[in-house]
Amino acid sequence: MSTAEVVTLLEMLSRDLIQELRRPVRIALSGAQGSGKTTAAKAWAKQNPKVAHFSLDDVYLATAERKALAANVSPLFKVRGPPGTHDLDLAKRTLIKLHDARARDRTPLPRFDKLADHRVPAAEWPLFDGTANVQLVDGWCMGAMPEPEEALEMPVNDLELDDDGEGAWRRHINAQLEGPYQAFFDRFDCFVFFAAPSWDVVPRWRLEQEAGLRGIAVDAVPHDVRANLTRFVNHYERITRHMLAGGRRANWVIRLGDNREILGVDGPV
Repeated sequence: MSTAEVVTLLEMLSRDLIQELRRPVRIALSGAQGSGKTTAAKAWAKQNPKVAHFSLDDVYLATAERKALAANVSPLFKVRGPPGTHDLDLAKRTLIKLHDARARDRTPLPRFDKLADHRVPAAEWPLFDGTANVQLVDGWCMGAMPEPEEALEMPVNDLELDDDGEGAWRRHINAQLEGPYQAFFDRFDCFVFFAAPSWDVVPRWRLEQEAGLRGIAVDAVPHDVRANLTRFVNHYERITRHMLAGGRRANWVIRLGDNREILGVDGPV
């Protein structure tokens, strides 16, 4: 199944959901970094003018806000991505504006520059024209469920062992997942999960994603960038493993192979 076929699946399930609920719907796409969810989301929104799309990556907290979180909770929060590093209020305001928009309205959709590590100025955000039948948000941890308290005791990698020995970082993340993130997820009607075959492929997928962002071949990614990425993905390992093991909301599951080929689709659940 290609990206085009995933788009066809999304179009089908959204149409059925709209007919069932008799109103516009909100759909979340989730999955490990590099799994193809954002590519599918962008492709769908590009071909369907009634799909308003933004990513959880577009509502990261600004660098200064993450630094404050790092100072108050754990230095690991300097790194964007884990629950607690997103501006969920901005995401909610955007969903509300899309819901309330009329035919002649233009709704700003937030954007974040990952390479520069800052939010794009609001004056430069793209505008969605009119009303949306589908509000689409993709994000690696969309629909993630919190872990039991006892699961937080054991570090899952060297990052947690060396830099989160007391567990303050992972406990704050888990509390965020249990509270504000679940409240945000409650706003969605359907979750589609892109399931990697295992955590082991995710570092390679993330490297390929980085090469794509830079417009270069994978082999051309500088050594220091590779080293930073190896540490970077460790921030995502715990929740990714948890989601792959079933700790997620998912009405539909798209099962992926080692090279992101689609092995099958399970759903609806």
